[in-house]
Amino acid sequence: MHFATSPQDLLTLDQTLELSGLEFMQGILAGEISGPPIATLLNYHLHSAEAGRVVFEGTPQFAHANPAGGVHGGWYGTLMDSCMSCAVMSMLPAGSVYTTLEYKVNLTRAIPFDTTVHAIGIADHVGRSTGVAHGELRGRDDGKLYATGTATCLVMKLR
Repeated sequence: MHFATSPQDLLTLDQTLELSGLEFMQGILAGEISGPPIATLLNYHLHSAEAGRVVFEGTPQFAHANPAGGVHGGWYGTLMDSCMSCAVMSMLPAGSVYTTLEYKVNLTRAIPFDTTVHAIGIADHVGRSTGVAHGELRGRDDGKLYATGTATCLVMKLR
């Protein structure tokens, strides 16, 4: 998998609209499409993608600490937004795109630095104008629950 390092590495909107959401996600997994640059900064990557279910894997480092010395809530939020919204994306036909309208994350425990987690997003409903998903952040090795969340996405048919 490779990540975009400049805007030229990303697909144009026209190129994106040629693909279904699942084809787009699977293209990232196959290394044919660049992953998002934020994933490099926050040390996470796409782990798996199927229709209605997307998993990201990430490991927080000290660079992701808040002023109190724990993993910043924004790290949790970014992974949760990514997995839940991409679960919605995986259900979209070619010609459609999405954007997150809102998401909510409940942190259930602190993630220790250097602990690898899976951010699991599952689409609950994807219609013509909205998509709804839920997600969990769990330890890869021990299955501990670190966060839960929900998301609502705006679905836009551009073609």
